[in-house]
Amino acid sequence: MDPSSKQSIDYYFDSYAHFSIHEDMLKDRVRTLSYKSAIQSNPSLFIDKVVLDVGCGTGILSMFAIKAGAKHVYAVEKSSIVDSAREIIKVNGYENCITIIQGTMEEIELPEKVDVIISEWMGYCLFYESMLPSVISARDRFMKPGGTMFPNIARVFLTGIEDSEYRSQKIGFWDNVYGFSFDPIKKWALLEPLVETCPSERIITNECMILELDLNKCSAEDLSFNVPFRLIPNDEEKMHALVAWFDVEFKGPDASIVLSTSPYKKSTHWSQTIFYLEKPVGLGIETTVQGTFDMRPNPKNPRDQDFVITFKVEDQEYSQFYKMR
Repeated sequence: MDPSSKQSIDYYFDSYAHFSIHEDMLKDRVRTLSYKSAIQSNPSLFIDKVVLDVGCGTGILSMFAIKAGAKHVYAVEKSSIVDSAREIIKVNGYENCITIIQGTMEEIELPEKVDVIISEWMGYCLFYESMLPSVISARDRFMKPGGTMFPNIARVFLTGIEDSEYRSQKIGFWDNVYGFSFDPIKKWALLEPLVETCPSERIITNECMILELDLNKCSAEDLSFNVPFRLIPNDEEKMHALVAWFDVEFKGPDASIVLSTSPYKKSTHWSQTIFYLEKPVGLGIETTVQGTFDMRPNPKNPRDQDFVITFKVEDQEYSQFYKMR
């Protein structure tokens, strides 16, 4: 393994030992209550079943599963928050039905196969700093035939926005910094997608689903993709950025729950991912934005993501590279 990659992975796990990160995630009520609702609304999926919780953090999903009737939960966590998780499990009286295991999914062993794998693995734009490769590894090694991941479907969406005011603050600022051009930094600012809440009133096109994953079947290779998109403007506007978000669906035998990070829904800690264009693009009612969205793990650090967005409006072609670090 590349030493720099190992250092980055170590940093990733070390960062998840800090309480503030878990506080932010637990206080995200859309996130946490979606998991709770999905688990408790599907009793036939959990009653008397064996569950694996990948990246259990403080153990909240494991406890939801036990309350839904699970026979036993194996809760795996690499970071040192695992020590707090053990105490939390014990103080709530679940130490006999939740087994905490410290380690990575690729290294640990389980004494039995499991019926359900639960995990909150999603990152910004779905895959940034995502644990999904580890969850897929867990599925392939430990899930019984006929078992399920939970959530079991993931989707990514794309739209276009008019955002002249905020673009001016974030990108245009570098044109004149106390009388000086900071153009080299402007280039870096355009290179990195912005994770922010996008006001829905800024959206000027339809939304286009660019990816759907069946998490019970997908492979790690599916996390690199190049897909077409087609956006249709709602009015004559200038498009300053493209915006991506994701949904995950808990499709169970008793109920289906969708956790959405859409700008049209209540905000989450994931917000949306905004890709500012180098230059605004004028759109008319009769025009379409047609192109491809390429996303794949960075070769040096697979928890980072590289993007290439290429599209055509009338006879003009645009292509821009982005990196999420």
